Amino acid sequence: MSYKIKIKEIIKNVIDKNPGENEFHQTVAETLNSIKDFVETEKKYETFAILERLTEPDRVICFRVNWRDDNGNIRVNKGYRVQFNNKLGPYKGGLRFHPNVNIGIMKFLAFEQTFKNALTGLPLGGAKGGSDFDPKNKSELEIMSFCQNFMNELFRYIGPSVDVPAGDIGVGQREIGYLFGQYKKIKNIHDGAITGKSFETDGLLGRKEATGFGLVYFTEEMLRYNSNSLEGKVVCISGSGNVAIYTAQKAIEYGAKVITMSDSDGWVFDEQGIDITAIKEIKENKKLRIYEYQKIKPNSKYFPGRFDWSVKCDVAMPCATQNEILMQDAINLVKNGCIAVSEGANMPTNIEATEFLIKSNVLFGPAKAANAGGVSVSGLEMSQNSSKLKWEFEDVDIKLKKIMKQIFTTISTTAEEHEQRNNYLLGANLSAFSKVSKSMLEQGF
Repeated sequence: MSYKIKIKEIIKNVIDKNPGENEFHQTVAETLNSIKDFVETEKKYETFAILERLTEPDRVICFRVNWRDDNGNIRVNKGYRVQFNNKLGPYKGGLRFHPNVNIGIMKFLAFEQTFKNALTGLPLGGAKGGSDFDPKNKSELEIMSFCQNFMNELFRYIGPSVDVPAGDIGVGQREIGYLFGQYKKIKNIHDGAITGKSFETDGLLGRKEATGFGLVYFTEEMLRYNSNSLEGKVVCISGSGNVAIYTAQKAIEYGAKVITMSDSDGWVFDEQGIDITAIKEIKENKKLRIYEYQKIKPNSKYFPGRFDWSVKCDVAMPCATQNEILMQDAINLVKNGCIAVSEGANMPTNIEATEFLIKSNVLFGPAKAANAGGVSVSGLEMSQNSSKLKWEFEDVDIKLKKIMKQIFTTISTTAEEHEQRNNYLLGANLSAFSKVSKSMLEQGF
């Protein structure tokens, strides 16, 4: 039996063993299918069951979180931490608080995180965690209560040399502060067990901006490598959280015109260019919905519902959530002359749409490479915590830009070595797989 055929069996086995976990099935199939021509030539991967081990998390931790709401009622949510692979270093990955969180999404994110962290060049393994708790419309005390009780369960499994969580959707600096404060109360120690902290509590300047800025640095490098740039380009961005906001800010600084942003209620279109100051006021300061933008900018348009990527643009940067660019969206992008899609969210483009975009010669920056800026700067925060030093924002930004440039160079070189120039999905998957699998072979089973 050829290993290529066995890869089909491995994917089927993952599906059978993890029923209903569609996002996890999707990321495993996309990754293994993209590297199958490479791994089938290396018998050692079959001998040491590298793919079987790579697609099974080291451990999955599930726990109950009890907390009290403002009316005195006891509420119950589920909590998770998936520690997927630590062959390159301590587990590292964010915490997501959102009502759609489930074990399948946690496994998908942790698997992706393993590959993403490998591409950064930093000694980091992959993990992810979170809860189906919804921080939206919760009071400050309710959020604090939930975070403290979440940490009452999580603290057993984390530490600066074991597993270092960070923020993600629904977990910003406020939530990180409550989580870290409770961790210190329980452990009676101030260490680098969590990243994304405020600067005053040993956090790193630039962490909030890192994923968005890093996405733009990667995209600009990808365009420049293909004799182009962001300057003068029309850009569509989805989302309006940290990633989307700082992607928009940096893209505008690079001379692009951003014309769309969105949230779960709908999306705005501003032909004159999104006013990022207005977006920050709405989303960061007042924490309101995106439709408020039209009140500030009456010449803009608001559309309720899902953003469908039908707006004409040169560059698309999906920064909201998984599977937001489907096949029809990809067709719309190609038809409207889009030259590049760079992923700010995790797996925002499904497999069918991804393959179509690549075959249509659209430059495609996969999430595990393009949005690695956040975890890269989290890794730098770990270094800052260890050294007990404080770095300036400019120092962090220079390091971030260097890391993102190196990631692009690595994946583009790998793609060209396999005679698939501009197939950055293949380059990212192969580069990360080679690094993780090498450590797995060296460290035994």
